[in-house]
Amino acid sequence: MAQILVVEDDPNIRSAVLRALGDRGHAVASAPDAMTGLQSVVDDPPDLVVLDLGLPDLDGTDLLRMIRAVSQVPVIVATARDEDQMVVKALDAGADDYVVKPYSADQLDARVRAVLRRAVGVEPEPVLTVGGLSVDVPAREVHLDGQPVDLSPREFDLLAYLAAQPGRVVTKRELLTEVWRLPYGGADKTVDVHLSWLRRKLGETAQTPRYLVTVRGVGVKLVAPDD
Repeated sequence: MAQILVVEDDPNIRSAVLRALGDRGHAVASAPDAMTGLQSVVDDPPDLVVLDLGLPDLDGTDLLRMIRAVSQVPVIVATARDEDQMVVKALDAGADDYVVKPYSADQLDARVRAVLRRAVGVEPEPVLTVGGLSVDVPAREVHLDGQPVDLSPREFDLLAYLAAQPGRVVTKRELLTEVWRLPYGGADKTVDVHLSWLRRKLGETAQTPRYLVTVRGVGVKLVAPDD
């Protein structure tokens, strides 16, 4: 269970985030403005901060720099600002991740878990197995029913990300962020094309999936054929 501080001035959004993260097993505190948030970081250090940029008393990037002056706590910026320049500014100021509103509770929780894994240096399982599919992360090798599958670097990264969380529906926006490293979004067509190539190499199609199952209007998940 992670101790999370949410710095968000909008009471409705703050309440929704507190409820969503609390329902997913985290202990969550909140602050409605920058200076209250900074005091909370100092007095009761959290494991992670979710930070809005549009705060009433101070710009969120300024608060981020102040936090960085006293703490190395991981920070996820969660904001409606999606300009490329703002993303770069926040990351340069010390943000560990950047998510644009509106975002789903599952996406935020996944980002929290990913940032915390990086923060504590937890290595992923070396070999990920889903049905007859085996993904050897350190060796960057994939086998399907014992036979090697030749993937491009991006196809491997995409498959490995999905294999690390089998059964969970992953949005295209999350894939663009986590696999393509585009925190401000990008073209969904890029994901569609790579999924099509990946399906072909796994011997399936979108119409007759075995491992890669599309959930219309939501995203894609990797499952064992028997599931």
